Order: sequence, then structure tokens, then C-alpha cells
Amino acid sequence: MNKLILKTTKSGLLAAALMASISASAETIEVKTLKYAGPYAVAQPWMADSVNIKGEAFDLKQLLDSPLSFTLLNKGKEVSAAQLLAGKQDALHLASFCVSNTQRTKATIAVEGLEQYRLFVDGEQVKVNGDKAETILTPSQHTVVIKYLTRKNASSDKKSIKLTVIAANGAPLSVGDAAAKRAYNIYDVICAPNYPSVSISPNGKFIVVRKTWVDRKGNNHSISELRNSQTNRVMATFEENVKWMPSSNKLYFTQKASDSSIAGEEKQDGTLQLITINPLTMEREVLASHLPEGWFQFTPDEKTLIYTLYTEGRKKDAQVYDVKEPDDRQPGWRSRSYLAKFDLASGVLQPLTFGYHNVYLNDISADSRYLLIGKSEERLTKRPTTLNSYYRLNLNDMSVETLIEKGEFLNSAQFSPDGKSILVSASPEAFNGIGKNVEEGQTPSMIDTQLYLMTLSDKKVRPLTRDFNPNVQSVEWSKVDGNIYFTAEDKDCVHLFQLNPKSGKFTLLKTPEEYIKSFSLASSAAEMAFSGQSASNADRLYKMNTKALKSQLVDDLSARELKDVELGECKAWNFVNSRGDTLCCRYYLPPHFDAAKKYPMIVNYYGGCSPTSRMFQSRYPHHVYAAMGYVVLVVNPSGATGFGQKFSARHVDTAGEGVAEDIISSTQAFCDEHAFVNRKKIGCIGASYGGFMTQYLQTKTDLFAAAISHAGISDHTSYWGEGYWGYSYSEVSMANEYPWTNKHLFVDQSPLYNADKIHTPLLFVHGTADNNVPVGESIQLYTALKLLGRPTAMVLVDGQDHHIIDYEKRLKWQNTIFAWFAKWLQDDASWWTEMYGDEKM
Repeated sequence: MNKLILKTTKSGLLAAALMASISASAETIEVKTLKYAGPYAVAQPWMADSVNIKGEAFDLKQLLDSPLSFTLLNKGKEVSAAQLLAGKQDALHLASFCVSNTQRTKATIAVEGLEQYRLFVDGEQVKVNGDKAETILTPSQHTVVIKYLTRKNASSDKKSIKLTVIAANGAPLSVGDAAAKRAYNIYDVICAPNYPSVSISPNGKFIVVRKTWVDRKGNNHSISELRNSQTNRVMATFEENVKWMPSSNKLYFTQKASDSSIAGEEKQDGTLQLITINPLTMEREVLASHLPEGWFQFTPDEKTLIYTLYTEGRKKDAQVYDVKEPDDRQPGWRSRSYLAKFDLASGVLQPLTFGYHNVYLNDISADSRYLLIGKSEERLTKRPTTLNSYYRLNLNDMSVETLIEKGEFLNSAQFSPDGKSILVSASPEAFNGIGKNVEEGQTPSMIDTQLYLMTLSDKKVRPLTRDFNPNVQSVEWSKVDGNIYFTAEDKDCVHLFQLNPKSGKFTLLKTPEEYIKSFSLASSAAEMAFSGQSASNADRLYKMNTKALKSQLVDDLSARELKDVELGECKAWNFVNSRGDTLCCRYYLPPHFDAAKKYPMIVNYYGGCSPTSRMFQSRYPHHVYAAMGYVVLVVNPSGATGFGQKFSARHVDTAGEGVAEDIISSTQAFCDEHAFVNRKKIGCIGASYGGFMTQYLQTKTDLFAAAISHAGISDHTSYWGEGYWGYSYSEVSMANEYPWTNKHLFVDQSPLYNADKIHTPLLFVHGTADNNVPVGESIQLYTALKLLGRPTAMVLVDGQDHHIIDYEKRLKWQNTIFAWFAKWLQDDASWWTEMYGDEKM
């Protein structure tokens, strides 16, 4: 049991001592400064009567319940302890300090020497019984605030304050006014600001970055920051999600007109307006009114908006309804998209397409003359089950040229700057497989995205990335230098590349970040902006001249957010599997790591079609696990994209075979090479296909002391038929195979049919509204393990889909994961028992 005592002695000295009651020796931690705000003078009101309507006499201590914002502490001053009780007056005061813990702690806070006070932890008032209050401190940094009242006529013997924090489970604590270095925690992951998108003006002189964050009450916030790219300074912030017009270097956004619209404009309450902002003057102008609702894109000449609109199909009876196609179970499937153009000068909306197939916009030519449009249709009897046709529509005369008819494995396309070619993003099997680069007998992964160049004059197609291992993500074709810029999964990173379409030369752009989140090219200048993060830092914003190809830092959000955070090291570690593949792995160490100690370890993986990237703010937060005292090993087994087509093809038609061996062998080899791992305390966790891998692994090994499957697949046959995307994802993972053609893949490789081989304590967590992997996938294997008498548990998150989005529910979900690992890997069941009990039922 640890006892933390803060006391003010008669001489006014504030000290903090950390005393281990289980030991004869005591370790002292001195708190030298606190954050203080006050005094805020109060006075007794004029007594119109001696009592109030309830018959109560007035007492000045009632003012403790009057509002006094804790934000006052933001402008408070750091003071020595002797100053806390300086002076005698009728006043309210605020004093605060921080307590950091890396394990869940049931804490008792006692305050002696103060009769008139309120106690708050993280903004919430804690009920005080006598002079003690109990609270649960989850792993984090916690702000303790004492709101207290002093009296000018207080008795002179009240000269000391003694505040005690007792950690019931002996968890280590650190204390300070703003703990100089603290552990990374789950609130840093969920709440910290980030830069999800960035865009640069056509002339490259301005950058807009979207900034989002969540407050500690779960409210989502977002703003757009406008920066001068020469000075890097913020010029303005907007609540609106502003975007750049194609060429005029103005921002635009839409809003519903109201009485508070732009001065001098006609009142048009409720109509949708298109508003522009001049970044030099901040002047706003209504460019158009009475816009239709829907997504639109400007033509480059800024005269027209190309809209994607929808026609609703036959509505279903709310109680009894038919299902036209497997996808008809999805909301909105019966609606069909079509294109229309809105003339900004006249306000006329002209439909451009008509029919019962979905039609969508790929791109607009630089001269605003042509649209590159696509039409999708289903073909359920053969893989791929979705076909896409591409057309070039002439806006001048409405003539249409067919470019690709019922193309297979296509994703998207865009015009070249001169409009003479199109760049197609597609799977290796597109265009009769001219982009394939796999072994004999292998089927490529459909999501290992390739680039192809089609010349419009003769419709000839040339593969550009067949021998390029990284997996293409976002793509922009520069109108300035004619090069193609794109992000791509490059092993466990997402890097930025330049491709010269004439020479076929690829250039890896030197950026400081391992995971590029967003990038934007200026349309009339050799400038780029991008944002990114790495395994051990949060978001940063950059600019780059595309001639010099040198990154320049614009804003370091990470430095601000992590200035008081101490992270453990993240190190690369590779493993060569039995097939000779080099597996890209990495591991995280706890802060203050001691190689002479033994640590429990958590192994994380996906095991499906994508790598577990070096993203910093992950739903499976590696640095948070490390801060809790775990070594964390991340494994990218065979089958992931970003390592070349031959490697990613090993995900196809294997259903875990080979992948499980990779994870098991690499974990064992890591333990052989690193003596600081406690081999008896290794846990594993994966989600979705990774959840399946977690289940499947336990049928193959007893290596793990605990396992967690989030939204995992337990039966490939039921997932194939029930999940919204079950049969379509199976086109990737079970290519050209079906439950009736391949019992080995669909049945023998399903964990449910091997449940009797599982002995590891296995936790299932699942959202009850999961449409991707239905919750029944967890229920059926959990039931099997219960019937087999194996250690297991299941926690369902009500109303959540495949990802746990709701703030409070996500915290409970994350704490469930932490508590399960603490129970089985750290021999501390208190957190789990506190959350779910241990009653016999």
C-alpha cells in the first residue's frame, strides 16, 4: 500500500512523501510547487432575513458550491507551498497538482486541516465522507483540485493541511504540480488533436489543415486552420470545413442561409449558399444560392459544379420486406447515384446521366470540357462480383466515348494533365492480369493496388507498378511538373513517392515521418503540403517544394502534445520465417526499461490483407500498453500488402495457414533473443481478421497466457453469408472458393470447428451492431468454450458497429482490454473484478 502525504507544516513547508507501508523504509517525493489561483474575495450578503425559505441560517461556506471555473488555474501561478495559506481573508482559492499512475489504482484521498473545501479529480467532484474520499484512478495523469475557503477570523491553531493519497493495490504513483514527465495514456490517444487532412492553395502560398480533437467529456471538435506557407503562421481559423477553389486561390464552403447571412445579401432563410473567402482580406462573398443538397466538385474554370445526386428506389415495408440482392440488406442500397451540373451563372441544374445503375464521377479534365465517369454493376455469378465501366463525357455536346466496358478489378481513374491519358488504380488482375507479379499458382491480393496508364487515342494500357512493391494509396497527378505523386504502404510505413510516367522512375521522397496521413499538390506552383506521424510521435505538418524535394516543418503538433510525456523506445526487429520471407516486426519497451527485469509481453498483429503500420494514435495503442509495464511486439506476417505481390498473395486462399506459423515462430524467436520477456506471461490481441487470427492461434499453440479477439471471425461460412461484406471480402481472402467447393478453407480452418483445441483464456469483445463481422461470430465460439469448460469471457458493446466510436463506450472497451491483460499477465484481477465482478452465477 502506497501512501502519498502532502502537508503544510507550521513553518509553511509543503512536502510530499511516498511511504510504502509494506516496507520498513520510506521513499520521499517532494512537491516543490503547485498551481494556485486566487484569492477570490467573498463577503457575507446583506441579511434581509435571518433565515432563508428553508429556515436555514446563512453560512459563508455555502459559497463553496457557487461556480468557480477551474480554467482560472490555466492563468494561475506556480507558488511555493508556504504561499498557499498566506494571509487571512474571507476568500475562495483553487490549488491543484497532478498524480500519474501506470496501473489502475483504487485511491483514497484524505484531507486533514481543512473543514471548508471541495475535492475534485479530473473535474468531477468526489464525495467526501468525513475527511476521506475514494476514487478509481485509471492509468493516466489525473488533476486533483482543492477548492477551499479561508476565513479572516479563523482560529490560529488551524495552521496545517495534510492531504493523503493511498493506493490500495500498491501501484506506483508520481506527483507534481504538472508532472514534468508522465506516462502516455488512453486519453492521449482518444482526445489529442490531430491533422487528418491538409490542402494547399493553387498558388502554393496558403495551407489549410483540418484539426480535430475530442474533449474529456466526449465532445468532438474540429476547425480549419489557414496558414501562410511562407511564414507558417496561422492567419485564421474557421469552424467551417473550408476547401480551395480550383484556380482562384479562394476558399469556399456551404451553409444554410439565415438572418445572420452576409451583410447586404437578400434574406434566403433555409436555402443552401456557396460562400467564398478571400485569404488576403478575409472578405466573404455569396457566390451562389439555392444549391441542391449533395456532394459536388468545381470544374477547373470555376463556372460549374458537378453534383453527385441520388434517386431513391422502391421503399421497403418497415415490417415485412423482400431482399433483392445480398447487398440490399445495407441501408441505402436501393438508391442510385447520378451526375448533374449546376451552372453558377444561371442557377440551372441539368442532369447529366440517367438510369438504374450507379454512376459516379472520377475526374474532370483540366480544360473543363470532359468528365471521366464510371458506371458500376453487379455480376454475382463470377469473381469479381462488381464490374466498372469508364466513359468520357463531353460537356459541350453531351457526347460520350466508351473507354473501358465492364472492366474487372477497377478502383478509380483520373485524367492526365493534358487530358490525353487516364491513370487507373486497379488490382493486379485488371486488364487481363498485365499487372500481375506472383508465383505460379498464386492468386494476387485484390487490394494490392497497382497503377496503369491508358492512352485514350488507342486505348492501350501500360502497367506502371508491377515491379514496385509498395501498395498504392492516394494519388495526384501534378499539373506543374507532370509527375505522379502518391502515398503507398511501404512495409509497415506509409511513404510518399514520385513517379515519372514517361521514364517509369520511382523516387521515394525523403520525409521525416513514417506514416503520411494526407498530402496536397498546388495546381499552379511547385509546392506540396502534407501531414504525418511516426511510431513515436504525433502529427506534424510540412511543406515541400517539388523541385528541391526537401521537407520543411510548418507546425509540430506532436511537440506540444507530448512535451510532458515520456515514451519508451520503439525498435525495429526482423525475423526470417521458414519460407525465407523477412517479416517486418518492431517492439516497444516500457519507459525506464530495465533489461535485467522480466516483463510480460503483448503481441499485436492483423494477419489479414494489410500491415500493422507505424501509426502513433492507434485503436490498439502500443505505447499505452508499454506505459503499463508491457513489452509490445508487433508482427507483420505474410499476406500483408506493402511487401510486394508475392508476399500479399499469401493471404489468399490460406485462411490463416502460414500466417499463424509466422506469428508463433517470430514470437518464440523474439523471446529467445530477448531475455527480458517473461515467456509465461505473453498475451496476444487482434481485431476483425486479426480477431480471427487470435482465435485461430489458440487452436495451434499454448504459447499465450491470455488472448483477446475483437470482432473476430469464428466460422468462415457464417461470416461469408451474414456479414454485409462477407462474400465480397471473401473475393479477396478466399478467391474463387466457396463453402460448397472448399470445406478445408471454410470449415477446417474455422476456429469454431476446432474449439476443443483452445485452452488459452480468451476474451471476446464485440459491438452488438456490427454489420461487418456480425456479433454471432463471437457468441458462437464463446458458447463453445463455455460448454467445454475453458477460461473465457465475452463483453458486448451495445449499439456499436465494427469500430467502437462512442466516447464513453470506447473508454470502457479499452479498459476491458487493459483489465483482461492485467488479470492474466500481471496477476492483478482487481480491475476486471471491479468492472465485471466475480460472482458465481
